[in-house]
Amino acid sequence: MDQPYAPTAEHRFPCNTCGSDMEFDPDSDGLLCPHCGATQAIPEERGESIRELDFEKALGQQLAKTDMQETRVSVCPNCAAHIEVNPDIHATECPFCATPVVTDTGAERQIKPQAVIPFDLTEPQARDAMKAWLGKLWFAPNGLQEYARKGRKLDGIYVPYWTFDADTRTIYQGARGDNYTERVRSSKPDQPDRTVVKTRWTMVRGKLKRAFDDVTVLASKSLPKPYTDALAPWGMEALKPYRPEYLSGFLAEGYTVSLEDGFTEGKAHMDAMIRQDIRRDIGGDKQRITSVNTYVNDITFKHVLLPVWMAAYKYRGKTYRFVVNGQSGRVKGERPYSAMKIAIAVVIGLLVALTIGYFMATQQ
Repeated sequence: MDQPYAPTAEHRFPCNTCGSDMEFDPDSDGLLCPHCGATQAIPEERGESIRELDFEKALGQQLAKTDMQETRVSVCPNCAAHIEVNPDIHATECPFCATPVVTDTGAERQIKPQAVIPFDLTEPQARDAMKAWLGKLWFAPNGLQEYARKGRKLDGIYVPYWTFDADTRTIYQGARGDNYTERVRSSKPDQPDRTVVKTRWTMVRGKLKRAFDDVTVLASKSLPKPYTDALAPWGMEALKPYRPEYLSGFLAEGYTVSLEDGFTEGKAHMDAMIRQDIRRDIGGDKQRITSVNTYVNDITFKHVLLPVWMAAYKYRGKTYRFVVNGQSGRVKGERPYSAMKIAIAVVIGLLVALTIGYFMATQQ
């Protein structure tokens, strides 16, 4: 199916000319009617800004009702993707793994998105990027290349992420290593003296402060993490306050990584950055870190949606997925290997080697 899921009622905007559902158009950054071509700008409210939410209040379920929403989702039985669906649709195909799904439109209560990066790439542009990537694959089966040539449409999906801001204060202890050279006399008269490098260690301690902004953590389990990591970096400066118009004509995945688990991953990223800061602060040629105590304050977060074009392709019973960053055009995917093409390449390689060997032998 070219359109496996339809937008929910919140994301439907009837065209004033023909009444058809309008869709967000990356080229104009507004709404476009796919039937009559009518356009409509997305209104912007004066003073509208992206809100940060209090992390501790969210953990204590003390967020305001206006920060929560109830969505109806379909859960894929294979990859467990949670996709917002139109209740009118009852059978479809999962865009993450191409598994047939009979939709169970159960209600889920989740934290509302605070921000979104709208799609910059249109579907044809994303498909061109994927085809260029596929064209560089050696030993890919002809069926995979045929899949690209057929031009099956990609699904545009907004994938959920958490972003975290925090102020940190760190107290550390360690040691600074400064290298020096020392001349070692040779015990044998026929051998020269040697110069060896040694390290002089000095105990150190210190304090550091660091403010973190928009530490980004994937809030979905539907895609392997190497996929989403490969799509980075994201231009977070392009975040806009969430408006349902940006989702019109696209799919939206609900988050399946809890806020608390998301912060655990974000905190690990912060800790790694703090250890880099400590090594720079210690200085010298080498550093040892023996203890680190970090205090984290003023934690805030956002639920944001980032744009991904996606295709799922089945080859000999196995699903292969391709994802395209809807902002930058970066591509990541899986690929099968053609045993026939590999065998042919081996035979050609052997023939080339035998020809070179024969030529060299005749020249002697």
